[in-house]
Parts: sequence; structure tokens; C-alpha cells
Amino acid sequence: MKGGRAFSPDGAATTLLVIAKRPVPGRVKTRLVPPYSFEQAAVLAEAALADTLRAVLAAPACRRVLVLDGRPGAWVPNGFEIVPQVTGGLDERLAAAFAEVSGPALLIGMDTPQITPDLLTVGWDGVDAWFGPAADGGFWALGLREPDPGLLQGVPMSTLVTGAVQRERLCSAGLRVADLPLLRDVDTAVDAAAVARIAPRTRFAACVRDLAPAIASPRRRSGP
Repeated sequence: MKGGRAFSPDGAATTLLVIAKRPVPGRVKTRLVPPYSFEQAAVLAEAALADTLRAVLAAPACRRVLVLDGRPGAWVPNGFEIVPQVTGGLDERLAAAFAEVSGPALLIGMDTPQITPDLLTVGWDGVDAWFGPAADGGFWALGLREPDPGLLQGVPMSTLVTGAVQRERLCSAGLRVADLPLLRDVDTAVDAAAVARIAPRTRFAACVRDLAPAIASPRRRSGP
């Protein structure tokens, strides 16, 4: 099934999962460095996460679960259950996130601050899985009517074919797959600028604008 949005009242019966890292300098968005510093990259990561959680809060859901690597901070709004991430590769961590829930679930990350509640409002009439492709070859969203961790385990992550392999895994399992729009992840400074233009009213975009003078005229580093 391609392109269709099967909206129905059962969107409110969906669990929304967000898998994320605590925005600590040196641990998040390191591919933004340079031109950003590790501290600035963490500021952008926190803004992206805040925009993501705000969109999730505004979308219909029966549960909202933040699957977190690290301790929660003041940047986590009320309304979320917090579950620690397991150790292991990304495929194992995503699989474990789905293992935390029963019933329809849609999982996203913290790399797409341009998401809206509308994008997260999905129905399950005639749909077994929702797939949101990312421009870098991965995926920004994955929804399962009946969560099955085995559908993610062993999928190669962070490659140019990750999305294609994951979608084929769903189809090979006999699932009826519907596609969400293609979105751009924030991985590099070029991505950050592009996403800020797409969603100029987000906190993320405001941070990109605020940091623009700093990265345009970086301080000279003193010699060793």
C-alpha cells in the first residue's frame, strides 16, 4: 500500500514511542561538529527533542512513551512514561522499545523536529504497518499494529539501505504496509539548515538561527 493515509478513530488507541538520547555534549549530534561545537550540537539536539515531544503530546494516543538513553531532565514534559533503553545495537534497542507495548504502536526518533501531530495521527483500518522513509536511506517512523520485536532484529542500521531492508522485512512477513511522507533527518549542519527552513517556527529552527552568527565567525583556537 503506497501513499495512502488510512485515518480512523483508532488513532487514539495507538501508543506513540520516542527513542532518544539525553542531550549531553559529545554524546548527541556529533556529526554536526564542525561547524558546531559539541555544546552547540547538544543545544540543537535538545531543541529537536523538545519539538518532537511537543508534537507527540498534541497527537492522539493511548500512551506516550519516551525510551531514553540517560537520565531524564527538565526538558521532558508531563505526559510521558519514561523507559530506559537497553544496551546493544540500534536494531536491538528499537526492538526492545516495541517489546514494551501491546497493541498498535508508532515509533519515532528525535532527528525530525519538523514532524507535526498530523503526521503522527495514523489509523489501522486495512493497515498492519506504517513506514516513514528518511532521505538518508533510513526511516524516521515505524508503526506496527501488532508489535513484534523480531521484525527489527538483525536489520542493518545507519546504512544507505536500512529503510529498504526494513520495509522489505515488513512486506516479507505478509504485512500490509502504508507509507508516511519522506522526511529529512538532522544529521549534518546542511541537514540542520534545511530542516530549519522547512519548519521555521520550531524551537529547533530558532536555535539554528541563534547559533548562525557563532558558526559563521568561529573563535580562533589557540595553538597547542
